Amino acid sequence: MSLHDDAVLVLENYGRGADAVQEELRLAYLDHLAQHADGMWKACGAGHLTASALVVDPEGGKVLLTLHRKLRMWLQMGGHCEPGDASLAGAALREAAEESGITGLTLLAGGAVTLDRHPIPAPCNWHLDVQYAALAPSGATERISDESLDLRWFTYDEVSEVADSSVVRLVERTRAALDGVVR
Repeated sequence: MSLHDDAVLVLENYGRGADAVQEELRLAYLDHLAQHADGMWKACGAGHLTASALVVDPEGGKVLLTLHRKLRMWLQMGGHCEPGDASLAGAALREAAEESGITGLTLLAGGAVTLDRHPIPAPCNWHLDVQYAALAPSGATERISDESLDLRWFTYDEVSEVADSSVVRLVERTRAALDGVVR
């Protein structure tokens, strides 16, 4: 199965009980993939799917955010899919491990947590992000990558003080998934 096919399957199965905004994004992502055979890749001028993961320490009630070098914003780990990625989930996990330096991350069961579409400077134009949650093992130690200016653990409640609404929404949906609650 190609990465493109995996993304279509992920999106076809995403969002049982999702709100209208998430359903609209799901359909837009599927439409994008139907119209663009290269819709998984950075070279697609109309935008492309990306994969990210919020690194979570559920025992400590905190999340690890990166101060992104280019954007100068606190964000979850994530980025572009690469030719070696077999799945969106795998791409998200790879990005989380690379950018956090944490080994032994595992994705939260249940698949993608949320979708977020945001404009990016050319040549990318749009990121159609499929967002997961990655659980950090007990005692995990982070290490700053070249893509980050800083890495820092924040309690769930602190995130709204440092990050934009898309990251806050990802944290809220992750907490709900951790609690087994659909929001």
